[in-house]
Amino acid sequence: MLIREATAADAPHLVRFINMAADDLPLHFWQRSVGPGGDPWAYGQERAARGTGNFSYRNAWLVEVDGAVASCLLGYPAEDTPGDIAPDTPPIFVPLLQLEALAPGSWYLNVLATYDAYRGRGCGSALLAHAETLARGSGLTTISLITADTHTAARQLYAAKGYTEVARRPVVKDDWQVDAETWILMTKPVVG
Repeated sequence: MLIREATAADAPHLVRFINMAADDLPLHFWQRSVGPGGDPWAYGQERAARGTGNFSYRNAWLVEVDGAVASCLLGYPAEDTPGDIAPDTPPIFVPLLQLEALAPGSWYLNVLATYDAYRGRGCGSALLAHAETLARGSGLTTISLITADTHTAARQLYAAKGYTEVARRPVVKDDWQVDAETWILMTKPVVG
């Protein structure tokens, strides 16, 4: 198992992992952004291949198993003082932004996802340990993440690794088709 920094060429993998981690919410947003005739996957890849922005490849690390991409971690330092939620923010994102604001100054683990064929091989655990190294290297003392109530296996892994629930917000579905009902903020202190 090898953990490496992502590159712009990894954008096709990154968009799949980003979408997996959030139950097709990114795909839903990308489709709205490009309209009925656009290619939402291409739009997502363009965003992931950029050198800037939260979903940039520069904020991502990949696990390779036998030379094949297996798993992804995407994260970055959260703002020390979150701003107000803009009035034109789509309602579907408001609960997520509310939860993010409850963990200011943390290292925000936005995406942790593994392709089905590689689950149960320790990729997620390795990336969670890597996240702690990244947080410490950034001088941060807490890691935060948001998961859904339907992500039972992920929540069990996070709890086993020392993450605790901090807050919940209801999922706003609008026209997004998803089974999840609740977003859950979890945090973990990073020991020096």
